[in-house]
Amino acid sequence: MTSPNLLYRLILDQSKIRPEAPAILFPSKKALSYQQLLWHLQTTVLRLARFGIQPGDRLAVVLPNGPEMATAFLAISSVCTCAPLNPAYPVEEYNFSLADLHVKALVAMPGNDHPACKAAVDLGIPIVYLQPDPQTAGIFDLSCDLPFDNSIPEPSLAGLDDVGLVLHTSGTTSRPKIVPLTHRNIYYSVKNIAETYALTPTDRCLNMMPLFHIHGLIGALAASLFAGASIVCVPGYLPDQVLGWLSEFMPTWYTAVPTIHQSILDQIHRQPEIAKPVHLRFIRSCSSSLAPQIAQDLETAFGTPVLEAYGMTEATHQMASNPLPPSPRKFGSVGLATGTTQVSIMDMDGKALPPKTIGEICIRGENVMNGYENNPEANAASFFDSWLRTGDRGFLDEDGFLFIQGRIKEIINRGGEKISPREVDEVLLSHPAVQQAVVFAVPHPSLGEDVAAAIVLRENQTVSVQELRAYAAASLADYKVPRQIIFVQAIPKGPTGKIQRIGLAEKLKTELDDFKTREAAGTSAPSNPVEAEILSIWQRVLDRQQIGVQDDFLALGGDSIMAARILMLVDDFFKVNLSLKDIFAVPTIILMADMIRERQNKIT
Repeated sequence: MTSPNLLYRLILDQSKIRPEAPAILFPSKKALSYQQLLWHLQTTVLRLARFGIQPGDRLAVVLPNGPEMATAFLAISSVCTCAPLNPAYPVEEYNFSLADLHVKALVAMPGNDHPACKAAVDLGIPIVYLQPDPQTAGIFDLSCDLPFDNSIPEPSLAGLDDVGLVLHTSGTTSRPKIVPLTHRNIYYSVKNIAETYALTPTDRCLNMMPLFHIHGLIGALAASLFAGASIVCVPGYLPDQVLGWLSEFMPTWYTAVPTIHQSILDQIHRQPEIAKPVHLRFIRSCSSSLAPQIAQDLETAFGTPVLEAYGMTEATHQMASNPLPPSPRKFGSVGLATGTTQVSIMDMDGKALPPKTIGEICIRGENVMNGYENNPEANAASFFDSWLRTGDRGFLDEDGFLFIQGRIKEIINRGGEKISPREVDEVLLSHPAVQQAVVFAVPHPSLGEDVAAAIVLRENQTVSVQELRAYAAASLADYKVPRQIIFVQAIPKGPTGKIQRIGLAEKLKTELDDFKTREAAGTSAPSNPVEAEILSIWQRVLDRQQIGVQDDFLALGGDSIMAARILMLVDDFFKVNLSLKDIFAVPTIILMADMIRERQNKIT
């Protein structure tokens, strides 16, 4: 074989050093050793070559999460370009992705009933069927209608600067962009990750992340194999099985998104004893922001450090991470730039900003893609010279730790006041009754955008909208306090488990409409002179006539300036001195009237 690329070379080297050591594991199957993995890669790349697959070609892969997806990625990217796709896509998504990526063939499980296979047939794309071995993790056979050439003695493997992996961006606000990642990008990324966490052959990763996504492929799989370690490739995150896997396979670490960490914590809260037999060296969190409270609770539950990291597809995953102890780490920060990656905070003109100044996070390094494919407009907008603009807002502190303030496109502009949703998230998450909180923008007729929050409560906990608003108002400026708060069973997530704020208002439209209906139903006329006078004051200050005694001050568009005027008029008429804190604690006319009467009774 000629010019071995990184992934193939990794397995070749490890098979010489530790041939019998387990590389890939899976529940209910025999472990795949490094020697077996090398043999399987050699067999598969030769078979692909004899199907006419060569460097430069692209194979789309639609497989369930597990060891076969892992070894398929390793084999395919060794000989050509692997384009993994989400197995849960509808036919329309596959039609777009397969055509946009210009794939030569689709790798899928036997049968034509899967939407990906239907799309491939419609587009005239050949299908390579993958049949898993029932005994050993990661072993499979391939069959295809493509012409088979037995005369090819050995395949031509992809080189270091060939594209080994191609992915689409999420495309939440525009057409998805194609991200081509070379084997050189992959090498520097997995090297950075392995060195950041001091991975060795004695380590074992439990991977619950999708292997059609950069987090699972690079952050868990490739980084583990780079270190000669082992990885457990489970079918995905299954809440009723994860603690059993932690006990059965005894991994030294796992990596996941915050929603998975929260779910694991929920189980431990119900059964604290189940965390005791687990011996993790560290826990890694990436792909979206981790609330400091969740990180601290995880550390307490498992007795191990929780390291938040920062990654993106265009950087072949990891860009920054909190370091392992005894080095200092900071809750709320995604840590220090890792390996060869450089991080800078820049203004909108590409000028570097000093520490503790918020701007756009920009990165460069050998792990960063050269540019989006066939998209000069996106490339012109996404780079400052050699610096990739991440689209995230943040700052570096005096120690070089990076703090993310949210996506630039997620910033809520409420009448000119800019609000970082993550800041409000963290305040709401600190309430003892709140399990999950996601703040997002909703349209407003005069302000442009307003603040809403979706809340998942902890089991057997209750809290009212008014109580949550008052709680938030104690820590936040009034314009940052959510006007609309909805309680949901679960917050909608993207295919990789990340919560996407952009578009959340549309996804939760039914719940938001119900909230407005309930608020309107609660509107009523004054029932006593005190309520009538307060209503008159509110109407003058808020400059609106349609106000009910149960309408919320913040929901009506009130702010601290209006609140101050109301309090002055209340003091003039009732001779009762209320504070700004009071108006946020009693944000309706009916509650304010009760407080005024209570204060008057104390005076008399």
